[in-house]
Amino acid sequence: MSTQSPARPHRNFYGRLKGKTLKQSQKTYLDEDLAALSPGAVDWDANPERTPLDLDARFDGKPVWLEVGFGGGEHMVHQAAANPDVGIIGAEPYINGVAMLLGKIRRADVSNLAVHPGDARDLMDVLPDASIARAFLLYPDPWPKKRHHRRRFVTQEHLEPLARVMKPGAIFRVATDIPDYVRQTLEEVPKASFDWLAERPADWRAPWDDWLSTRYEQKALREGRVPHYLTFRRAG
Repeated sequence: MSTQSPARPHRNFYGRLKGKTLKQSQKTYLDEDLAALSPGAVDWDANPERTPLDLDARFDGKPVWLEVGFGGGEHMVHQAAANPDVGIIGAEPYINGVAMLLGKIRRADVSNLAVHPGDARDLMDVLPDASIARAFLLYPDPWPKKRHHRRRFVTQEHLEPLARVMKPGAIFRVATDIPDYVRQTLEEVPKASFDWLAERPADWRAPWDDWLSTRYEQKALREGRVPHYLTFRRAG
């Protein structure tokens, strides 16, 4: 039997990893809090065999939700506080956003969270099949230039692994204020075994009942852009 590790795929990463200089308090959060919030061995160096994470052990058997690109973390912390019977994993490569999330976690005193400070693709590699009960993609990087549309999350490169790790019947929420991102989402997500649940305009115009408007959304509203709230269900 072969013991060779899986070949590490070549993955371009195009987003920002770091912004302005971190505050001393944020550096403290990263130094003191981040390691304890790990979902397990995600990075290729730490887990070259790509052994699946033990989510039952990490979250004491709770249902697990996933937020892809949590920005400053306000929505993730809001959901964790409102749903203590759920475990939530967030993936975010932008270290300034990770530091902001850690500060919010301290202030909210929530413990049902795990954080991967890196590429969501690496995280999805090691999530077990059909392990995620809900997923969020909220105001992702729009990559507005046409030649960059392949970098968007709503491509099969990302959606197929997402579909693999989501339970049949699990809900996938997408929020965006970019009309062309809406178009691509509605074209691509159903190809990956998801059903769009909208039956009337209010189903994509009105936010979800448990929605917390993010800083990015408030900026979009001030600038006259219209949010869209798209809800999909994993088929199967």
